Amino acid sequence: MGAPSGRSALIEEAPAKVNLTLAIHGRRADGYHELESLVAFARCGDRLSLLPGEPSGLSVSGPFAQAVGPTSDNLVLKAACALARQVSGLELGSFVLVKHLPVAAGVGGGSADAAAALRLLARANALDLADLRLADAAKATGADVPICIDPRPRTMRGIGEKLSDPLPLPRLAAVLVNPGVPVATRDVFGALAAPRLSTPNATRRQAQVPLRREELLAFLRAHGNDLEAPAISIAPVIAEVLACLRAAPGCELARMSGSGGTCFGVFASEIVGMAAARAISATNPPWWVCSTVLG
Repeated sequence: MGAPSGRSALIEEAPAKVNLTLAIHGRRADGYHELESLVAFARCGDRLSLLPGEPSGLSVSGPFAQAVGPTSDNLVLKAACALARQVSGLELGSFVLVKHLPVAAGVGGGSADAAAALRLLARANALDLADLRLADAAKATGADVPICIDPRPRTMRGIGEKLSDPLPLPRLAAVLVNPGVPVATRDVFGALAAPRLSTPNATRRQAQVPLRREELLAFLRAHGNDLEAPAISIAPVIAEVLACLRAAPGCELARMSGSGGTCFGVFASEIVGMAAARAISATNPPWWVCSTVLG
């Protein structure tokens, strides 16, 4: 694989994953937490390219490249190695990541990148996305990777491995805001007083998700994010972000995504959301602000 392949680069988008709701049901004996979450994806994210046949590796650029950390720890390469263990003779290549999403931010940037890597390798090796080996590699890479393989709205349960069929949710105009303070998922779960579960709760009734916009918003208001309070105890600036979003004209709902610190606001329309994003950026220049659509 040392010589250039001469083949065109393959490109995949890695959209931000947004937890519209997140319920933590308890901590299992193995240390993992049982959860239930309604997940949507934003029209913003990272971009990953693959040069098939090139020497294996990863280069990173973009606004958040410096925050990514050692390449050897990147989930893109971990996903590639996980799939190579599943598929004999898998053709790899050189990855190029353009990092637009903040790191340790609760929007699954690393998981989305890993899922994009698996999609790219599937394309390069003529593998179907439904191939169980792809799913196994996703699970081996990280709890949030399976839902990012096919980035469409779904509910996720268990530790993230139990996925519903895609849900035809209405598009939601939104603004994502991150205050620039990394929040470690492990620390947030450590601050959460979750009950201990002796066995995984496989019989818990799954909440029915409404598909009409106003009913969906009422559902979201009734189902919050159990990690929001512990994340605020670690990074109080998250409360400032939420207050800023809630004060913006046209904001119908504001919540933290995942384990933080990115928060999202749902707005009456894309135009209203864009105006709010401009105002928030103007008054909080250090913050990362993105006007987008969730779906």
